[in-house]
Amino acid sequence: MTSENINVVLVPGAWADGSSWAKVITQLQSKGFNTVTSPIPLTSYTDDIAALDRTLDRIDGPVLLVGHAYAGAVIGGTRSEKVKALVYIAALAPDEGETVADVFYRAAPHPIAPTLAPDRHDLIWLPEEAFANAFAQHATTQEQALLAALQRPISPACITVPVSRPRWKDLPSWYLIAEEDRMIPHATQEFMAGRMHAQRRAFPVDHTPSVTAPGLVTDLIVQAAREIWHAR
Repeated sequence: MTSENINVVLVPGAWADGSSWAKVITQLQSKGFNTVTSPIPLTSYTDDIAALDRTLDRIDGPVLLVGHAYAGAVIGGTRSEKVKALVYIAALAPDEGETVADVFYRAAPHPIAPTLAPDRHDLIWLPEEAFANAFAQHATTQEQALLAALQRPISPACITVPVSRPRWKDLPSWYLIAEEDRMIPHATQEFMAGRMHAQRRAFPVDHTPSVTAPGLVTDLIVQAAREIWHAR
């Protein structure tokens, strides 16, 4: 199977939209991969899986599914048979019966991590200064400002619902561990990747390497695609 026959679906996490994958999309498309993002509403865990499934319904052929941060839980929740492998980018991967909040708060937060709480509309926004301090501290000032301007809030209903059996128990998975992540502690990422038995790659990158180190993200996705489809 050539790269032209491989579909890559990229799912952004909380406080981000599909534009956070722009550099990775460009690199994957230049290598011949069919690449799209899946917009998820961040209104509830169930809503987000349903939105991902609608994206997958539009795609013909097998899919390599990639999730960043909160979206790791979402990609583990789809039951689509099109999905053949999972790639986690500094992502959360709750086990059956756990919530996203359980794993997010498993370890002590980084000293610079922002304090998060719902507003009067029951939505969780990232403080603007957190984009430069914790979300993407390796990004340029312009990129940080853009991420802040484009942020999308997340509902507590996304992170407080116990998940069912995650797909990483049944599918091959890869995990990019962000060693300088100030949102999801490095130790938490190591723990999740280990119990998933994921193929791991660790780099000194921040929480949003799709923006600040897109080549590393692209390389891991390409590696996963080659290993899966060369084995088929």
